Amino acid sequence: MQRILRLGLFAIVVVALLLGGAYLFREPLLRAAGISLDRGAPGETELVLPAGYSARVFASGLDHPRFMAVADDGTLFVAEPGENRVVALPDADGDGAADEVIEVGTDLDVAHSLAFAPDGSLLVTGSGTLFRLTLDEARAEVGREEILRYAPGGQHSTRTIAIEPDGDLLISHGSSCNVCWEEDEERASIITAPPEGGEWRVLMRGLRNAVGVAIDPATGEAWATVNGRDLIGDDLPPETLYRVVDGADAGWPRCHAGTIVDPDFGDEPDPRTGLVGCEGVVPPDAKFQAHMAPLGITFWDDGAVIAFHGSWNRSEKVGYEVWWLPWDDGPAGPPVTLIGGFMDPETGDASGRPAGVAVGADGALYVSDDKGGYIYRVVTEE
Repeated sequence: MQRILRLGLFAIVVVALLLGGAYLFREPLLRAAGISLDRGAPGETELVLPAGYSARVFASGLDHPRFMAVADDGTLFVAEPGENRVVALPDADGDGAADEVIEVGTDLDVAHSLAFAPDGSLLVTGSGTLFRLTLDEARAEVGREEILRYAPGGQHSTRTIAIEPDGDLLISHGSSCNVCWEEDEERASIITAPPEGGEWRVLMRGLRNAVGVAIDPATGEAWATVNGRDLIGDDLPPETLYRVVDGADAGWPRCHAGTIVDPDFGDEPDPRTGLVGCEGVVPPDAKFQAHMAPLGITFWDDGAVIAFHGSWNRSEKVGYEVWWLPWDDGPAGPPVTLIGGFMDPETGDASGRPAGVAVGADGALYVSDDKGGYIYRVVTEE
């Protein structure tokens, strides 16, 4: 019944917004339904940083740039799903700005995430395919191999790759829905495969949409940021951060954030395990405000850095920031805002939305803005 009421309210709001006369009531109707859609013209953001940090534009004019990887020669590579391609952004003169945008490869199943293999080949995750690209000295693709296939599309179609110290591949695979029992085993999980690809298996399940996956360079362990479900209020459930553990179950769709029994599926036994509610569920290592949409994660300046893309299923916007989290083999204190300025808190208008974060060969932090089309370079000041 609760599920029907929530969906009914959403349907009423959508129909009202389609009526010409509903425009004057658009914002009140959206807030009543717990919706705060992204708005504001995209553009260069005047980043707000703590004392001791500075930032500048590294590259601009990109179409929804998302996740990044750094080659052995220090060149930054970026997945650009808006153009369905991967680009390289060399900075040969070392002035902190890209010299040019080099098209590496195109038609990559809506490329989202990148990682360089030990042999120098570039791994690219598309919606349903993992590609291995061989590059020439000019950073252009000269060979392509499809080394893994998985279920494509769905409500959460982005896939993120990380490479473990032993060479095994980790790929996050979001759910096909907001909340449901999945037919495909790899949905709402992180899967693992050998370096050459081929066969995969589920490593950790119950992760609704683990968009960000990164390896802690100090320990070699993998960590994942997870976007929680929608349509149960402004403040539920929390967004989460998990240590990736082989065989662990984070609980989705029956349980959220370790302790919150789902109102729609919490009293139904899991079709795969038979468990109900929060039985057998591992707790998250950190929780954040609901609906902030944590995406990219990396490790920089003795902490974990997380890009919060920003909310939509909330009456008042949250997110639109990059946070720094003290770290010692896991969260070691409360987070602080490292980068703000993407959204005007007075108007709710946003010029950009942080998506990916990466540490360059120069030690700088690189942040992709998939709304404005920018890559920002952040450094600590001496």
